[in-house]
Amino acid sequence: MVRDPGDHLEVAASRGLGLEAPAELVPGEGRRGLRRNKGAIIQAYTQPVPAPRVICLAELGPVSAKTSPGAVWKAGSGRATFAPDDGRRGNIWVLGAFEPATGLATTRCSPRRDSASFMQLLEQVLPTYPAREWVLMTDNLSPHLSRETPTALIAWPEVTLLFIPTYACWLNLIEPWWKQWRSLALKGRQCEGVDEIIEAVVEATAYWHAHRYPSIWKKAV
Repeated sequence: MVRDPGDHLEVAASRGLGLEAPAELVPGEGRRGLRRNKGAIIQAYTQPVPAPRVICLAELGPVSAKTSPGAVWKAGSGRATFAPDDGRRGNIWVLGAFEPATGLATTRCSPRRDSASFMQLLEQVLPTYPAREWVLMTDNLSPHLSRETPTALIAWPEVTLLFIPTYACWLNLIEPWWKQWRSLALKGRQCEGVDEIIEAVVEATAYWHAHRYPSIWKKAV
């Protein structure tokens, strides 16, 4: 009998029967925690008055000093007349607070996004929105989770800080407001430096205050 030259090779055992069941991408307890957090956020938005004032916090940026396209292209000989602008004339971060129930908004500018600037925003927000209790919504950025934040909040026991779950920015109602505010501040505007960005920030926030309206939670619970 002729021996098959491949007989001496060892065939690996089937691996299909020995595979462990795939782990859950999000453990059950984590999913329950996410649902609890989401439920607390939605309840804060939909709670009847009187209730704690709900303020949404976030940062926008860095905003670069450059020329931003307008709403309409200018007529030309078949080509766009807007020249690309790389915006290498400085940049700045815009920190904002937005109250969905009233549409009241507050902005401030900072050269960086860090714990110190977030503390300055809190110090500005609480006197601007006087209340007996506050619920502040924000995301899980490291400046918001630093040790300085809970230390500072010791002085404000009336403040409850709710963190938006990761990949759920739609729960923070300041995000759609940023889109409107950015259009007011930058669309069709040419900024030659940081000072002009700050001027645009102030003007856009003042215009919003004159025409503000509330943001109502409309998603199904």
